[in-house]
Amino acid sequence: MKKITNERILDYKAFLIESEKSKSTLDKYIRDVSAFAMWLSDRSLNKAEVLLYKNHLLEKYAPASVNAAISSLNSFFEFNEWFELKIKSIRIQRQLFFGSDKQLSKKEYEKLLSIALESGNKRLYLLMQTICACGIRVSELEFITTDSIKRGVAVINCKGKIRRVYLPEQLCKALKEYARERNIYHGAVFVTKSGKPLDRSNIWSDMKKLCKMSGISESKVYPHNLRHLFARTYYTSQKDVVRLADILGHSNVNTTRIYTMETGETHRKQIQNLGLLSC
Repeated sequence: MKKITNERILDYKAFLIESEKSKSTLDKYIRDVSAFAMWLSDRSLNKAEVLLYKNHLLEKYAPASVNAAISSLNSFFEFNEWFELKIKSIRIQRQLFFGSDKQLSKKEYEKLLSIALESGNKRLYLLMQTICACGIRVSELEFITTDSIKRGVAVINCKGKIRRVYLPEQLCKALKEYARERNIYHGAVFVTKSGKPLDRSNIWSDMKKLCKMSGISESKVYPHNLRHLFARTYYTSQKDVVRLADILGHSNVNTTRIYTMETGETHRKQIQNLGLLSC
């Protein structure tokens, strides 16, 4: 009888590590498989149960989130050669516009910054600006180190790709002062009290607290929406989607990218003029 055991999950985790999956991807796959195992409990593992779980997820989450969980489970089933358990993802019609109820405006972003600073959470105040002014992923914050703010450039290794992210001088100055105040002399700038790099849950929790103080909907306030705000602001300013894809670390315009190369200093000046910093 097929059964999801701790041993199988650990073997699958080792496989993901050997496949050089990023830490965030690895954590998500394991979290999704573990959640399914907990939901399944002692019941038999079969296709019918997997389909029931799919319906269970649809009642609680958006289709895109459900598809992400299905992808994790299908990967786990393939690893165990349980091919008959794989299920289809949900077909989602492409949306041409982003709902205003989920889109964070620049004015709302500035209000969140103001409240973070007024409440004494300087770490969150600077962290939000670092994501929003550079367009990085929350998982890439660990690459914002004391060395990177000295150089003004962060070398990010994520999802098997390495790219350089240029940090505005205004931001570097503020981060240097913050690191000095917190006695952070090496490694990641944004860390917990114990010195460990912040994870997604730490940041999410802090940002949600701002919602209650600001009156801004929780559906708008999460780390990745800061990256979206950067992308929209940059495109409005520069009208260059190819270069934007390069900055964000997307890999679907490699051929065109050759024709849009420029110096890091030019890029730095462009993002400094976006007006996303108040430190």
